[in-house]
Amino acid sequence: MSRKRGRSVRDAPVRQNPARQQRTNMAVVNADNWKILCSDGYRPITQCPEVQMCINTYADLISIMTIRLMRNTENGDIRVHNELSRIMDIRPAVHMSHVQFMQTIVRAMMETGNAVVVPVYDGEYLDYLQPLPPSQVGFTEDAGAGYLINYQGRVFRPDEVIHFVLNPDPDKPWKGRGYAPYLREIVRSIRQANSTRQALQESPAPSLIVKVDGLVEEFRSVEGRRELGKQFLDASEMGQPWFIPAEAFGVEQVRPMTLNDLAIKDNLELDKRSVAAIFGVPPFLVGVGEYKQDAYQQFISTKLMAVAKEIEQKLTQSLLYSPELYWSLNPRSLYNYSMTDLITAGKEMVDRMAMRRNEWRDWLGVPPDPDMQDLLGLENYLPVDRLGDQKKLKGGEEVGATDQGD
Repeated sequence: MSRKRGRSVRDAPVRQNPARQQRTNMAVVNADNWKILCSDGYRPITQCPEVQMCINTYADLISIMTIRLMRNTENGDIRVHNELSRIMDIRPAVHMSHVQFMQTIVRAMMETGNAVVVPVYDGEYLDYLQPLPPSQVGFTEDAGAGYLINYQGRVFRPDEVIHFVLNPDPDKPWKGRGYAPYLREIVRSIRQANSTRQALQESPAPSLIVKVDGLVEEFRSVEGRRELGKQFLDASEMGQPWFIPAEAFGVEQVRPMTLNDLAIKDNLELDKRSVAAIFGVPPFLVGVGEYKQDAYQQFISTKLMAVAKEIEQKLTQSLLYSPELYWSLNPRSLYNYSMTDLITAGKEMVDRMAMRRNEWRDWLGVPPDPDMQDLLGLENYLPVDRLGDQKKLKGGEEVGATDQGD
């Protein structure tokens, strides 16, 4: 059950925003220095393609994880199906599916370190969840509540919203920092490498160098050099040879500077690996290196599940009041299992009566079969209620049931 609240985001109490001291920093530079400092204009760190690859990896994988409402029982945790679980798994927000809702939350967490969601209640029950745009959310310290959340003139206490935090600030544990503090220098290096590469592609070095006798009168002016080029170096038809005087000209072919000469390729690959390492993402997900299944599985089990656990615990803390209930994101569908692995693991579970065959079929994406609902044991796969009818448990065949002719 959800917490009993009758307050929605539309009628939330409005408080006075704490007074802030506005400061404005300015600098005056000429046009040349502006081009050096901000040649490509200001762009957020999150607009870096490699950073977006890592963010999208988290957002896409977490969004396809099934969210389950679980209940603690004496024999283990079981899944609960009710209206609240249906809202979270199908329509958590207005005009948003579960996938879109989770992607919005995860992207806000990864980019800014904070994602704020306001629960909207219809009387006593949860109606939907409203994610707040990160660009319009602010946080201020408060002696009473610890901190306050400001949104479009409204002020919320922490217990009135669901505040997801990633990489907490050591001085302000209630506020997340995300990965931006660690990415600035690397992103700047990646942008500089891309700018250099683009400059070389747009303005490559010439493939020919023409050595001209400096005593020639026409060589002393720009117009003269242009006329010499038209006279001796322009062919009337494609592929026609040039005829130049040997006394005045010497033509040499040179190789233009490439990315390998500047080691841009190696430095760019190193920077991409650094971005992937900061996010904990395998390098092949940002286009570096080859796919490794073990690295992918470890990423799912450690880094990805750490973000998923934050979402689980915040939803449980904010939406549930029963100590027996909790939210769980199921990561099993994310692991890269082959068909052979599923068949082998399922067979071992069925043989030990730890799984029904219909559950095994569900692993493989096969519809259930009414004849495969019973638990089977070894010894010709007898049903559970007939395991005691095995001949070896009754001492073999009965006396008198001997071979024919005796």
